[in-house]
Amino acid sequence: MLKRFTAVVLMITLLLAQFSRVFVYAGFELNERYIATVLCENKDKPAMHCNGKCYLVKKLKQAEEKEKKQEREAQKKSAADVFFLTVIDLPVLPFLVKQVKFPSEISFDLPVRSSEIPHPPPSGRFIFS
Repeated sequence: MLKRFTAVVLMITLLLAQFSRVFVYAGFELNERYIATVLCENKDKPAMHCNGKCYLVKKLKQAEEKEKKQEREAQKKSAADVFFLTVIDLPVLPFLVKQVKFPSEISFDLPVRSSEIPHPPPSGRFIFS
């Protein structure tokens, strides 16, 4: 049950991150009148017929910059995870360490192969119908 809940929460989180522009558009459509009258940068210039679209463009740019920043941070983190090495110095007592020496050249013999193609033994009778 906990695994299923965790999977659903993670999927919703991923989808929300991917559809941030959709939420910006939806928020603009729902609050278009308020944005046009209060938040619009060109409300004192009614000839432009902006109706809050300047605010929408501004929010879309912010969302895009946020996505790019998150992507860069994720790439940095993944690169750090890949290339991060830790060196652990452990005190080693000499009598606990056993050195094994390998010969410089190990003889290796390949099995002998026959060039002959194996055939099944004859059954004695062939029946053709």
